[in-house]
Amino acid sequence: MLFGDKNYNYYGRYLREKYEGHRVFKVIVDGGFTCPNRDGSKGYGGCTYCNVDSFTPELSRSLPSLKDQVQQGMERARNMYRADKFIIYFQPNTNTYAPAHYLKMMYDEALSVNTEDIVGLSVGTRPDCIDAEKAALLESYTDRFDVDIEMGMESIYDETLAKINRGCTHAELETALALFENSKVEVCVHTIFGFPWETREMMLKYADVINQYRQIKYVKFHHLHIVEGSIMGVLYKREPFKLFSLEEYADFLSELLPRVRQDVIIQRLFGLSDLDLLIAPNWGMKKSEMLYRIEQEFLRRDVVQGSALQAELSEA
Repeated sequence: MLFGDKNYNYYGRYLREKYEGHRVFKVIVDGGFTCPNRDGSKGYGGCTYCNVDSFTPELSRSLPSLKDQVQQGMERARNMYRADKFIIYFQPNTNTYAPAHYLKMMYDEALSVNTEDIVGLSVGTRPDCIDAEKAALLESYTDRFDVDIEMGMESIYDETLAKINRGCTHAELETALALFENSKVEVCVHTIFGFPWETREMMLKYADVINQYRQIKYVKFHHLHIVEGSIMGVLYKREPFKLFSLEEYADFLSELLPRVRQDVIIQRLFGLSDLDLLIAPNWGMKKSEMLYRIEQEFLRRDVVQGSALQAELSEA
C-alpha cells in the first residue's frame, strides 16, 4: 500500500518512521489559559460545542505545576504504553493567549523536564491569538525540537463560525496560516464535520482549503459530538438534531479522503469525549473498534487518500 499498512497517511506510521522506531507519546499539559470568547475579550460562554473538560484529561486538570504534569504524564506513558520519547502538548483552551514573554516562560518550564527524552512541542490555539511575535517565539524552539501549532479551523464558513460563537472568521485563519509560510513550525488544523446546517457538499469543500495551503502538514478530523456543559448540549436536549451515525461518518470520510492531498498527515479521523460528558452520538464502542470499522470501510471501498486528486492530474 502507498501508506504502509493503511490507505491513508496516518500519524502513527509517520512518528515511527521519523523517530526511527521510538515509541513517541504526547504528554498533555494545562497551562491555565482561557479563551478570548470566554473571558469577555470577544465574548462569553465559549464556542457553543465546547466544554473544555471534555478534552482535558483528569490528570492535567488536577495538577497545578507544569513540571508535575510533564513528569507524571511521562511516567504514565512509559508504564502504560512503553513510550520512550515525548511531545509536550499544550492542549486545553488557547495556549498562545498571553504575552510572548509569558508564553516563553511556560514553554521553557514544560520543556525543562527530562529534556533528553523530549522530541517535540505542540501548541493548540485559535487563529486570532497568534501574531508575528508569537510565531517567532515558536520558531525559536525549532533548533532543538520539532514544533507544531494546532489551530482550530472548525469550519470554512463564516456563517457557521458565527452560529457556533467561534469569535473569529475564516479570514483570520488565512492570516494566521500566512505567518507560517516557509517556516520550520509545522501546522495542524482541526475541523468539525456535522453541523446540521452544513450539507455534505459544503463539508467536502474543506479538503479544497486544506489542499490550498502547503504549510498545513497535519489535520485532525472530528465529527460533531454534543457534550454536557456546552451551550449546544442544552440546545440538543431541548430539540435533538441530526448527527452522524458511525456508518454515515465512515461513508463521508470515504468520500473526503480521496480529495485530500497525499502528503497531509491525518492525526485523527474522529473525536472522542469522556463518556460521562458525552450526550450524543454515542456509538457504543471503544475507540479501537470505531477506528477498525472506519478503516474496514476504506478497505471495502478501496478508498485511498488523494486518489481523486491524482485522477484529476492524470486527466489534465
